Amino acid sequence: MAKVDTTYVCAECGATFYRWSGKCPNCQQWDSLQEVRATAERRDRLRGAGAVASPLSIAEVRADREVRVPTDIPEFDRVLGGGVLLGSTILLGGDPGIGKSTILLQALGKLAARGVRCLYVSCEESLGQVKMRADRLGLGGSPLAVAAEGSLDNILALTGAEGLQVAGVDSIQRVNAEGIDSPPGSLRQVNTCATALTEACKAAGCALFLVGHVTKQGLIAGPRALEHLVDTVLYFESERFQSLRILRAEKNRFGAVNEIGVFEMGPDGLQEVRNPSELFLAERDTSASGSVVTATMEGSRALLVEIQALVGPGSYGTPERKVSGMDYRRFSMMLSVLERQAGLELGRCDAFVNVAGGVRVFEPAADLPLVLALASSFRNRPFFSDGVAVGEVGLGGEVRAVSRIEERLKEARKLGFERAVVPTGNAKAASRLIGQVHAVRNLHEATRLLA
Repeated sequence: MAKVDTTYVCAECGATFYRWSGKCPNCQQWDSLQEVRATAERRDRLRGAGAVASPLSIAEVRADREVRVPTDIPEFDRVLGGGVLLGSTILLGGDPGIGKSTILLQALGKLAARGVRCLYVSCEESLGQVKMRADRLGLGGSPLAVAAEGSLDNILALTGAEGLQVAGVDSIQRVNAEGIDSPPGSLRQVNTCATALTEACKAAGCALFLVGHVTKQGLIAGPRALEHLVDTVLYFESERFQSLRILRAEKNRFGAVNEIGVFEMGPDGLQEVRNPSELFLAERDTSASGSVVTATMEGSRALLVEIQALVGPGSYGTPERKVSGMDYRRFSMMLSVLERQAGLELGRCDAFVNVAGGVRVFEPAADLPLVLALASSFRNRPFFSDGVAVGEVGLGGEVRAVSRIEERLKEARKLGFERAVVPTGNAKAASRLIGQVHAVRNLHEATRLLA
């Protein structure tokens, strides 16, 4: 009988120890060590049975050939870095009902239609339910192979089929590994199942999609080590009651991080939004005060979004402040800077900020349009109807230059904007791309444009 060793693996950082402890010595998290039993044969295989490979110089190492398969869904391919990379593992997370299963079934269906051998494993729905979804998406006649299975051993047998190129498991929280005394979805189950599936598919050169549920905090449920096991982590985002879906790459070993794809949920599934900027600005009121358009960078893409602000006298003793689509702490800091450095008395005012369309903007380049929107609402003076604003604001009220100004203003010019309020450091590059440039050094010069 094979000898069995007992070790303890931290569910947070993945560190391995040979004695249990209430707190992980590596990441200092409490109650995160999980007991793991491994046979001696497996331990020897992982350690190379005592064999040590001779190191090579980096010049002698042969790089793996990158083989990508486009899904014919350009927004999806953009987020992945140009298509599905064979041999990689992609984790797809998002809120319930946001469209994780839909986009995965659409992508695998299109791949199968192009002759790629694909497998969709449903761990939560029956084959009849999968068929109903496929018919709604127009994939009823697709050659995509489907299976309803929840056992890890059975799924490994399915993904081990010869010639399989892309597999999808929906969802990893419902896969059950026999021999582990814990229910599906627990830390040990998720970690064990994800590791086994990843190792098997990488060895076979098969791309693997894992669908993951999210917690109340918006993180993928299960151990954070799950995100370290995979090559790419994709999150579906959406504001409640919004039809738009934003697919964002939080991690990508083979592509750009924070790249996004924009989709709209319709009766036939998720449809691509080819020009998101035009959609976000479609219903903008150009004559309203408190509205400023900015160009934000999401991965390699420039997006035009509208920042709306409403400032008015406070009705109660403590002013009310609400923010949607931006960092509240950044918003509070800009309020203080605007009051101190520009002389606007906002301390007793209610202030509300919203990024239209359910988009989230967190980069510092949105500071200048934010303070201009607040000042515009406070003074009841509209911003330029054909203008955009980009710039970072420091605590001293100075307006700092931002990166990739050319890409931002090219997108603005494409949608008909003729003016730009930019930092002085970006003025030279901006003047080559757009008709009228207002270069500002500080908040005094910026707010003077609203006089």
